[in-house]
Amino acid sequence: MKVAITGSTGLLGQALARNLEARGDEVVRIARGAAGTDGVDWSPAEGWVHEGAFDGCDAVLHLSGASVGEGRWTAARKAELRSSRIDSTRLLVEHLASLDPRPRRLVVASAVGFYGDRGDEALTEESPRGQGFLADMTVDWEAEAERGNAAGIPTAMARYGVVFASDAPAFKRLTLPFRLGAGGRLGSGRQYMPWITLDDAVAATTHLLDGDATGPVNVVAPVATTNADLTRALGRVMRRPAFMMVPRFAMRLALGELADALLFASNRVVPERLVADGFEFSQPEVEGALRSLLRGG
Repeated sequence: MKVAITGSTGLLGQALARNLEARGDEVVRIARGAAGTDGVDWSPAEGWVHEGAFDGCDAVLHLSGASVGEGRWTAARKAELRSSRIDSTRLLVEHLASLDPRPRRLVVASAVGFYGDRGDEALTEESPRGQGFLADMTVDWEAEAERGNAAGIPTAMARYGVVFASDAPAFKRLTLPFRLGAGGRLGSGRQYMPWITLDDAVAATTHLLDGDATGPVNVVAPVATTNADLTRALGRVMRRPAFMMVPRFAMRLALGELADALLFASNRVVPERLVADGFEFSQPEVEGALRSLLRGG
């Protein structure tokens, strides 16, 4: 199978490219950049796709998008976050729909931010949207992806949780306080955090690529964890104290709106469709996953 990947230089994109090539697929890494730059295949910001970039591809993985966890959410940053997802997806779907033949499969990265802050409510793919910037952005993002289905390209939207990998920037930030002996919960610690290991994220995405599911699919571990659960597990695995508590107001002062949306929002997300489709997780529980990542087994 010939598979094109946008966002192939990111953590998930690189891992997926290696996995697909290892099993014998041909991977086309779609390079983003400005017009006139050598080797560039498309520029969502400028609204063009190089002729032939996606020709002959059986499937496309669209993983592009600026990181939501970097920098304060100023008006300019929010506009960049939206454009890197919504505008790029619109451009991609329009281009793929114009091809003859069209790809047989499209998987678009989405996010559990769709659900907003929902306390301890179990959230499946059938749950309604939430409120806030992330929910608004994800709804508009998925609306553009859904146009792939309307164009006759079976399209799935992978709603990823936080991806755990030893070299992932988000995971390094998560574990740093524990390495310094200052680990602890965020606020009450009762907020649920949807997560998944990189290996399981790669396997689940490949499962979607090979399957026929369309629409949203939650790509998260099946055993939900709260921030307090995660804190205790990190303390045990890293053999570090975990008694500190970071107050919500302090993180708001440091990060602004981002803190409420990413650190204190509660998303008890359930991978209902993956489980129903027979997907098996290699690391379903957080402590085992942390032990594997931080101790190598």
